[in-house]
Amino acid sequence: MKPLFRLTLVAGLLLAAGSAIAATDSPVGNWRTIDDETGQAKSIVQITDSNGELQAHVVKLLNRSPEDIARDGVVALCKKCSGARKDKPIEGLNIMWGVRKDDDVWDGGKILDPKSGKVYKVKLTLKDGGQKLDVHGYIGFALLGRSQIWERQP
Repeated sequence: MKPLFRLTLVAGLLLAAGSAIAATDSPVGNWRTIDDETGQAKSIVQITDSNGELQAHVVKLLNRSPEDIARDGVVALCKKCSGARKDKPIEGLNIMWGVRKDDDVWDGGKILDPKSGKVYKVKLTLKDGGQKLDVHGYIGFALLGRSQIWERQP
């Protein structure tokens, strides 16, 4: 193997490893949401970064029961939402906005619970080396509220 080729190969591998490591120090990516009441996977959510502001969209709903489909329809709509989100399909819906990095957490934004139509303040904290995300929704003080643990997806 020629030295230049070896050096290029090693540099490429180091860059790829660095990218993989860097990807886990931010909430940006795809996440499987886990319902904090049932423990069941509910959706795949994609978190994106636009000029330092995180937002999230529902990519796919998971584990919809026949009762869910009978109640909500084949295409689940955000029936309890208000404003521009009212009666919009949940898949594709922007459910989180205005979140910015603050030391080792991301906060200052809002998150929508499509099931209830309620909007909460939100704080995000990475766990387990960036493989899990503590999503804490609250009204008023962060000590009050509830958390869900989301799992990073490839």
